Amino acid sequence: QVQLVESGGGLVQAGGSLRLSCAAAGRSFSLFTMGWFRQGPRKEREFVAAINYSGGTTSYADSVKGRFTISRDNAKNTVYLQMNSLKPEDTAVYYCASGPKYYMPTDSDLLPEHFGSWGQGTQVTVSS
Repeated sequence: QVQLVESGGGLVQAGGSLRLSCAAAGRSFSLFTMGWFRQGPRKEREFVAAINYSGGTTSYADSVKGRFTISRDNAKNTVYLQMNSLKPEDTAVYYCASGPKYYMPTDSDLLPEHFGSWGQGTQVTVSS
């Protein structure tokens, strides 16, 4: 189990950028797949991006490919989400979560129910 705290959300105009951070407390952060999810108004929580324990493998939702980049710094127990070319439809509460140890699920299994620990979320609002 890891404890997660997100930061970096805010209000930005369409076309702008934000970088979200997720700081982890607890042992063995470097062994977990980490993911970012989001939940917009009146929507279900959806997958955004994931990165495996070493940082060598990443996966993205089609809606953010080419605009968002997930990365991690295991020495700092932190995972990041760089968001560029933001759109109003990116408006949501963004959550980071820890997934399985040692491996990253296949794309079809990158679902909230396969991630165990969650942060409290950070609001991202993109104005048009």
